[in-house]
This record gives sequence, structure tokens and C-alpha cells, in this order.
Amino acid sequence: MASVAKAFGVGRSSVYRWLERHADSGSLERLPVSGRPPKIDLTTGKKLMEIVFQPASNFGHESDFWTTRRIVQVAKNKLKIKISRMAVHRTLVKFEQSYRKPELRYYEANTDVQKAWKKDTVPAIKRAVTRHNAILYFEDESCIQLCPVVAKTWGPIGKKIVQKRTGNRGSVAAISAVSNSGRLIFNVHAGGKRFNADDIIKFLSDMLKHHPRRHLVVVMDQAPCHKSKKVRSFVATQRRLHLFYLPPRSPEFNPDEKIWNHLKHQELKAHNARNLKDLRKLTKKKLASMARNKSKILGIYRMSEGAAFFD
Repeated sequence: MASVAKAFGVGRSSVYRWLERHADSGSLERLPVSGRPPKIDLTTGKKLMEIVFQPASNFGHESDFWTTRRIVQVAKNKLKIKISRMAVHRTLVKFEQSYRKPELRYYEANTDVQKAWKKDTVPAIKRAVTRHNAILYFEDESCIQLCPVVAKTWGPIGKKIVQKRTGNRGSVAAISAVSNSGRLIFNVHAGGKRFNADDIIKFLSDMLKHHPRRHLVVVMDQAPCHKSKKVRSFVATQRRLHLFYLPPRSPEFNPDEKIWNHLKHQELKAHNARNLKDLRKLTKKKLASMARNKSKILGIYRMSEGAAFFD
């Protein structure tokens, strides 16, 4: 059943329905059903998708994002059909669309520089990994806020759902590196801070100690603390350390960004830490749990656009 469903691009339940229909009527043709025909047929659905695939701002909206309410309005104005938001939702699902947050990109990112990086730097990174039998790591820093990301939950209609959290403000600083083989190295500081060259050198030294016999190829963004003379001088003295930089304003190329996103929006979502000491302890616990789960780290790593360059 699974192979048949895969061949036709449907679920197994559809195949079972086909078999039942053939057993009952000797045909795969759908029998006519009662009720009024849908307002969004295949032709109308395709026209609706042509609209959705364009920015919403092309149709008079302030932003480029689509909601079911906006689609209902545009369908009424452009296609002259009056449909419900639920009908729009069903149509979007039918055409394999999903409602999710978009990934952010910087206006200031230079696409020509990014193309040059892919053409020149990516092969250089691959050569360094191959030549030295090195482990490839992507490094990044982040701040974990004491004020948590609020999670959604089920509750009775018409009644408030209350989640208590601390009114205190603050954050803890963290630094990590993720490898293309599912390794995660990290350090969490006692409080929020701005990373400097000494912090980066200390972390790179810790990485070398963690792999006492292996060469490491480390890729990081172009933050001032990463490109400082002090860091460059340190790297020049380390035979087993090879440092490369991402193009400016290109977080989508750094898989470690996905690690921080998962930590904040999944592992620490709606956390109950009330002070920075508890937050640091909880952050270390969550990162340690993630680090022990290589399959999870690999899954998060592969979600990054940059991971595809080094498959």
C-alpha cells in the first residue's frame, strides 16, 4: 500500500478507499454526492494559488504576508467569488501549503558577495576539511532572555488562560559550535555580556582541547570580535585550527543559528526560571541534553541553508 500511495502522491487511506470503491461498484470513479458543489474547484484553486504566490502588497496590503482573511478579500475582489476562511484553509492544504513563520533575511545582504562566497570560499572550506581530515564546525553567540517565549496551550473557550512569569529583566550569554557530524560544544556565561576577542580565543582553545588530536575548521560570521587582530594572531599560532568567515549579513548560512532558534523557541519555551542563576543552570541543562542527542542536532543542522553547501 505504501508504495502505491507514494507513486500516486496520496496517503494510504486514499488507496484503501479506492479498493473499497472498486469492490463495491467495480470502478474507481467517484459516485456523485449530495450537497452543493464547492465554490473552489480545481480551476479556481489554481487561480487562487497564482495570487497567493505573489506578495500580498501587490494587492493593496501593507505587508507581503498572506492570511486567510486577506485571501478571502482578494478572492472576492479579483475572482468575484465569496468564500469562507475555512474554505480557503482547506484549499491551501489541498495545494500543499502550510501556515508558518518566514525566515528572516537582511535588506543589506549583498547577493553578489554571497554568490562569490559560495563559488570561492565554500570549495576552500571543503579542501581544508579534506586535506586535514578535519571536523567542520559553525560557531555563533547568543543571549538567552529571562523573559521566556510564551507557549500556546489548549483551554476552555471564553476563559482566560494565565501563565505566570518573572517581571525581572536580564539575560545570560552563551556561545556554541555545531558540527556537520552532530557534535555540539557550548559554554554559558553567568550573565549577559558583549563577547570580545578574549572570549572567542578562550572558546576556540576549549574546542581544540575537546579534540586534542584533530584539526578543526571553524566557520563564523564577521563580527568584530571574530575578525580582530588578536583572534587572527591566535589562529596563526594554532596548527590544527583553520578559520573561515561567512559573507556579511548572512545568518541563513550558519547552522548554529538554528541551534539557538531551537533552544529559545522549543527547549526554553515558557521556562520557569525566575533569576539569572536559574536561567543559566536551565540553559546549560537544555544544551547538554541537546548535545547528547546527535540525531536531533543533525536534524537541526540540516534545516540551515548553509548545511546544503557541505553535504
